[in-house]
Amino acid sequence: MRDALLIALPKGRLFDVTLDLFGRAGIETDRAEISSRKLTFPDRQGLYEFVALKPADVPIYVESGAVDAGIVGSDVLREFDCDLYEPLDLRIGVCTLVVAAPAGVTLTGQQHLRVATKYPRTATRFFAERNAHAHIVRLEGSVEIAPLLGLADVIVDLVETGRTLRENGLEPVEQVARISAKLVVNRTAMKTRNAAVRTLIASLDTVVYEDS
Repeated sequence: MRDALLIALPKGRLFDVTLDLFGRAGIETDRAEISSRKLTFPDRQGLYEFVALKPADVPIYVESGAVDAGIVGSDVLREFDCDLYEPLDLRIGVCTLVVAAPAGVTLTGQQHLRVATKYPRTATRFFAERNAHAHIVRLEGSVEIAPLLGLADVIVDLVETGRTLRENGLEPVEQVARISAKLVVNRTAMKTRNAAVRTLIASLDTVVYEDS
């Protein structure tokens, strides 16, 4: 068993804000270590080891036990539906998963929709719950262009400020879910590394809810 708790961090928009949150919790890292070619990097006290992964890979690594814990957006958790312990909402990376359509377009609940999204499972569940007929078009890149080019009628995507939607002539028509980053823990690690996990949760909890 490794001594340090191994934690997966998501690359991209959440990476720096997550490191800042850990720093405020007293879990400091050396930025030189982060920018090196090393696969993992430690905190300065040697209690934790970090690895940066693509966001969609984080819950898979945690569920398998390859890493003990991870930080991941609830949009990814909803999409992959992994069996994980979710002890803490970190209140960072807050945004909204929405259905967006071309501005001025009125949607009727029963019409057949072509839906472009990076979240095919989430979108399928959402429209099925409303008894709406939806053909899901899975895309990996920017989905905002899909209605403009006639590939889809609507999109399901993350929105922070709404600026990107407006620039592409779209507007939110329905909220799918509120999204934020969460701490997730492997279920076996929650038992075998309980003291270390509880220490991590307590450290983060202090700063996450300090203004509450």
